Amino acid sequence: MVSVFTRIIQREIPAYIVAEDDNHIAFLDIYPLVKGHTLVVLKKEIDYIFDINDEDYKELHLFSKSVAIALKRVIPCKRIGVIVIGDEVPHAHIHLIPMNTINDMNFSKPKLGFTKVEMQEVANRISDTYTSVVGC
Repeated sequence: MVSVFTRIIQREIPAYIVAEDDNHIAFLDIYPLVKGHTLVVLKKEIDYIFDINDEDYKELHLFSKSVAIALKRVIPCKRIGVIVIGDEVPHAHIHLIPMNTINDMNFSKPKLGFTKVEMQEVANRISDTYTSVVGC
């Protein structure tokens, strides 16, 4: 079965995309823990992150690093937290979460809601910054 992330990759479902290359895509989480909460996804539909071959695994993390650098430049925070959970969508992905305290990464707390305009504004700022980070 095709995952919701594959449907985003194929542009069947809209998303607030912040970065993309041939093998990866990053977009804002629509149920964010904090402003700027971003998901980084391997375009190959592989359910479990540790089933990814070594080269793709390495490239996913390097892509995530570039996105995290851009994210930290846009969203004021102490650091960008990284979490891989793997249960919520059967498609390997990494959560990048701007954080000031460990509680910012608490998935049991209520999710935030932002307007479409706010989400698009944040996505645009991260995307523009990502472009400068990777030198595109």
